[in-house]
Amino acid sequence: MNKIKYKIGVMGSAGRGKKLPTDLLEKTREVGREIARQDCILITGACMGTPHEAALGAGEEGGVVIGISPSANLKEHTEPPMSYPAPPPNMIHIYTGFGREGRNVIAVRSCNAVIFIAGHSGTLNEFSIAYQLGKVIGVLEGSGGISKKIAELINYINKETGAVLVKNSSPQNLVKEVIKELRKRS
Repeated sequence: MNKIKYKIGVMGSAGRGKKLPTDLLEKTREVGREIARQDCILITGACMGTPHEAALGAGEEGGVVIGISPSANLKEHTEPPMSYPAPPPNMIHIYTGFGREGRNVIAVRSCNAVIFIAGHSGTLNEFSIAYQLGKVIGVLEGSGGISKKIAELINYINKETGAVLVKNSSPQNLVKEVIKELRKRS
């Protein structure tokens, strides 16, 4: 019998127009490394910033990454106005042509769990989809952005969807705890 390969999304700050802190990028890369070490598949929105760093980290460990691009093709993906980085060699790119919001639905639906790192309005959109779908939701504590408000948002929403929240400031422990929650569902 084959072992289940969980698909874990990493969603968060793209850093458009501003440089993300080096320590945040290193922790994000470690999240990607740990996802690969745990023999899981990483799913991202195929953009710069934290999703790109997670993809690079997974690649360092020989992991598989699926990037769900909002663009219709590589040219549209890498040239203005998108200007996203070219996919790393370990990434399977899926070009949706659905824009960022449409891409978010596909990316989150494709995951068994989603880890949120920092983020702003796009990350909030991804969180709301994940919560509504009852996903396992991981938050890298201390990463800032919308991620620091996710627990508060869940309390405010006050709706049972089956979503489970896992928070940890250690990239390795966060990934392991997310997988532990996924195993409870298997």
